[in-house]
This record gives sequence, structure tokens and C-alpha cells, in this order.
Amino acid sequence: MASRERDEAYVGFVDARRSALVRTAFLLCGDWHRAEDLVQQALVKLYLAWPRVAGRGGEDAYVRRILVNAHLDDWRWRKRRPETSMVEHYDTRAVDATYTGERDLRRALAVLPEGQRKIVVLRFWLDQSVEQVAADLGISPGTVKSQCARGLTRLRALLEVDDSLQEDERSAR
Repeated sequence: MASRERDEAYVGFVDARRSALVRTAFLLCGDWHRAEDLVQQALVKLYLAWPRVAGRGGEDAYVRRILVNAHLDDWRWRKRRPETSMVEHYDTRAVDATYTGERDLRRALAVLPEGQRKIVVLRFWLDQSVEQVAADLGISPGTVKSQCARGLTRLRALLEVDDSLQEDERSAR
């Protein structure tokens, strides 16, 4: 593939996926500005790897993995520096939530521990399988299942989900 064609393919991929990547990064870190930075870092790394990755069908998984790793690196960096806050700031004022439920969900996600939030976002926002999440995060499928169950239980408690909705969910399984 010629350099120009490769660049055009990359630009097409970025144009198609950028907004979804920013939303995913926001759900991981809780701050729109940090989300934009994380996506930018991920896209730079993707560009460098594009000749190896392009056309093999794994571009989405590859960039998601880069995004999660960039968030982990950012989180670790902030943890080591006492002058930075370890509190995840979910800027709900900047969210154009069309209904209160979305705003409540984002606030509830902010309360979840980091690992549970990542797993819930990857499983249900990105609709990934347990195996895909395990591979993306480098953890076992059992850990994904247990952390997902704990995260969902905590979200239900925080959002006070109606019992009838939980019954509908159980019957759908």
C-alpha cells in the first residue's frame, strides 16, 4: 500500500471512529479534556502502527487497547505525583445530557472503582464479550465476570433501578 493510500485509509478510520473514541475515553476518565488528550495519544500511536494494523480487521480492538493503556499510564502518572488529584472528576456540567438518566449514569460511573468502571464501559458501552474485555485489559475472564457483576450491582444500587426492570433482565437471560 502506497504512503498516500495508507494515510487516506488512516484518515478515513479516524473520521469514522473519533467521536466514539472520545465518548469511550470520557467514560474511562470522566473529564472531556483528558478524554481528548487520551484519544490524541492513542491516534498518534495508531498512526505509527498503521502499516502493520491496517486491513487486518483488528483496527478497532487495537486502538481501544491503546486507549485503555494510555488511560492507565495517565492514571499511574497522576498517582505518583502528590500535586495532582487522584479523584476522578466527572464534569457533568459539560455534558449535554438529553435526559436526567444519562447524567445520573455518568455520576454513578464516577463512583465505581477504576477497574469496575473500565469493565462495565467496555462490556456494555462498547458491547464487547468477556473474552474481548479480558484481552483488552490483560486480565482473566473470571476477573472480568466478577468485577462486572460487582460493578453492575453497585450501579443498580446507586441508580435505584426498579425491581421490575431487574426481573425483566433476569427473564431475558
